Amino acid sequence: MPFPVPLSPSAVVATLRAAGCVFAEDEAELILGTARTPEEAALMVDRRAAGLPLEQVLGWAEFHGLRVALEPGVFVPRRRTEFLVDQALALAPDATVVVDLCCGSGALGAALAAALAGAEVHAADIDPAAVRCARRNLAAFGGRAHQGDLYGALPAGLRGRVGVLTANVPYVPTAEVALLPAEARDHEPLVALDGGADGLDVLRRVAAGAPEWLAPGGCLLTETSERQAPDAVAAFTDAGLTTRLAVSDELYAHVVIGVLP
Repeated sequence: MPFPVPLSPSAVVATLRAAGCVFAEDEAELILGTARTPEEAALMVDRRAAGLPLEQVLGWAEFHGLRVALEPGVFVPRRRTEFLVDQALALAPDATVVVDLCCGSGALGAALAAALAGAEVHAADIDPAAVRCARRNLAAFGGRAHQGDLYGALPAGLRGRVGVLTANVPYVPTAEVALLPAEARDHEPLVALDGGADGLDVLRRVAAGAPEWLAPGGCLLTETSERQAPDAVAAFTDAGLTTRLAVSDELYAHVVIGVLP
C-alpha cells in the first residue's frame, strides 16, 4: 500500500531496512534524489521493498561513468563488467566499429561509444525491452540497436569490419538459475541469465561466428566465471582466435579475449 506523502528520509530507510536492503541509507538517498514527486517516491519505495532491483526502480544504473537508462524486466549491468570495457579500450583504443551483442540495456556499447569518439556502434539483443533501452542509451552517440538472435540481428555490411565485439552472454548453468538472488531470478529476463547446461551455449555460438564479423586484428571479449574460464578459452581458441584470459581480483571479473589474426 503506498506511503502517505511526503515521505521522510527516516521512514524510507526504515521501510527499506525492514525489507532486507543492506544499504538502506544509500538507497533511500538515491530514491528520494531521483523521484520527481512525493507520489513517485512512495511508488519507488514500494517497488524496492517488494524486491525489484534498485536500478530498475530508479530507472537508471551507473556504469563506467555513465547513467544508463533501465526499465523493469531489463538486465541490470554489473559493475564488474566495467573491467570488460577497460580491457576492450586498452586493446583497441582506436577502434572505429563496435558491436555489443547480448546488449541488454546497451551499457557496454554506450560506454565504448563514449570513449571512442566517432566510432560506429551497433548493439543487438533478442529481447525487445532490452532493445528499447539500448536505443535510448545509444542515441546520444549515434549508435543503433537491433532486435534478433546474435549475429542474425546485425546489418550484413558489418561483416569483416568490426574492431571491438563485446558479448556479455548469459553464462549461468540452467540448473543453477534457481540459486540466483531473487532480484535477478525474479526480475531479470531468463534469456539474459540461462546459458544452457554448462552455461556456455551462447558463448560458444558467439565465438564460432566471430571470425566472420571481426576485422583482421579485431577482438572479441566476453565475461565468464572462474570455473568456466578454461572451457570458454578453449571455445575461443577453437574458433581460430588468439586467446587469453584477463582477471580482476578486485571485481572478481573474468574476461576472455580473442583476437582475429
